[in-house]
Amino acid sequence: MEYLVVGLGNPGRRYAGSPHNIGFMVVDRLADREGIRIGRREARALVGAGLIAGRAVLLAKPQTFMNLSGPAVEALLAAHSLAPASLVVVYDDHDLPWTALRIRSEGSAGGHHGMESIMARLGTGQFVRVRVGINPGEGRAGPEFLLKPLGREQRKDLAELLEHSAQAVAAIISEGVAKAMTKFNRRARGEPSEEK
Repeated sequence: MEYLVVGLGNPGRRYAGSPHNIGFMVVDRLADREGIRIGRREARALVGAGLIAGRAVLLAKPQTFMNLSGPAVEALLAAHSLAPASLVVVYDDHDLPWTALRIRSEGSAGGHHGMESIMARLGTGQFVRVRVGINPGEGRAGPEFLLKPLGREQRKDLAELLEHSAQAVAAIISEGVAKAMTKFNRRARGEPSEEK
């Protein structure tokens, strides 16, 4: 195994269509694009193994609830003899506007409890993260927004956002973080100037 790609979210139907589960949705879209079946249970996560651009990849969705994502990620890395440098985490970011995307090679948790859990368990922030913007433009998104279903306007953009994000993860694996950042980082869907 060369890469572990983890989408963050909460298990169960209640949260399936919520903004806080955008990480799960992106990993599911990536699995569909690459013909990888996610269904096996390992280390308190649903996982699926396959190839992306000829690289062996494990896709994972921790089933521990968002704030306890760290133990599952730590266990999966250990089970496959991977270092944090081989980890890509995809998650929602309420500080970014809806449809924005930011790829970073390292950084802080930014107040995201799932990321805080992962960084606490791994003892480092030196791993790739793909932050997907979920803020609809009404100030800071609170828990009631994060855990309720996406609104009608957001659902119109969802398929395109998931495809763009899945392509970004595939590019990280096939072309490296720097090139993926240049090609896929963006402020928000439809804006003419893309952030590099």
